[in-house]
Amino acid sequence: MRVDSTRSISIVVRILFLGDIVGKPGRNIARQAVPRLIERHRVDLAVANVENAAGGKGITQDAAEALRDAGIAVMTTGNHVWDKKEAIAYIGVEPRLLRPANYPRGVPGRGCYVARTRDGVAVGVVNVMGRIFMNPLDNPFHVVRDEIAAVREDGAQLVLVDFHAEATSEKVAMGWHLDGAVTAVVGTHTHVQTADARVLPQGTAYITDVGMTGPHDSIIGVDVQPALKRFLDGMPARFDPAKRNPRVNAVLVDADPATGRAAGIETLNLSAADVDELAGAAVPAP
Repeated sequence: MRVDSTRSISIVVRILFLGDIVGKPGRNIARQAVPRLIERHRVDLAVANVENAAGGKGITQDAAEALRDAGIAVMTTGNHVWDKKEAIAYIGVEPRLLRPANYPRGVPGRGCYVARTRDGVAVGVVNVMGRIFMNPLDNPFHVVRDEIAAVREDGAQLVLVDFHAEATSEKVAMGWHLDGAVTAVVGTHTHVQTADARVLPQGTAYITDVGMTGPHDSIIGVDVQPALKRFLDGMPARFDPAKRNPRVNAVLVDADPATGRAAGIETLNLSAADVDELAGAAVPAP
């Protein structure tokens, strides 16, 4: 948290959000990048979607804890959250690993969490999933309001929503639905960073999809040839995570904890070479 004399607001909290981390290449570049990004950009809280972090589908305790140790304070997921069986038990004891809140009542885990920055600012993180071309869960447009109320009751000054959804229209609708009610709505799931990052009129930072932290010489994270073959012949194929050209797709959101509004949103699209350069980059003066 820092004073920003160039803006009308006096205090700025910066949140880093990493798009879907895919497989070992995604984990590795995230573990290298996150500490450097935190230092370089004076990040107050780091969040990431990790539903594909273990083997390209699902999450395990080892993978989650390695990312947590790199500086990721809260982890969100989506439709692949249960793809590794051990996640069912682990998510029940690790409140910082979220699953979409609109899963039915009684499903392990939770859909929201309130984290605190080093300076004590409470940041609520909410995870919901879309329904168009996805699993038929409860209506996220209703559920998200209950989750926002829950983190507000727990003292959240800022609220970030990860909307894990396929359809662009559904994501855009969620942005407008929550404009002025939360600090940021960030889309995940499609693995392609969109060019529509903006602050909506009532002060909510928005992007349709943050993108993918993982191998970009791929078809949304998996080896090209098996995925391409399936498009050509329609036959089943085993999809393994690709390995080449790991990149970090992320956003930085600046916000005022006094109002809960966003002051700006910036996209990041970093190669491995860019991440290496961060290690030697000078940290800007506060």
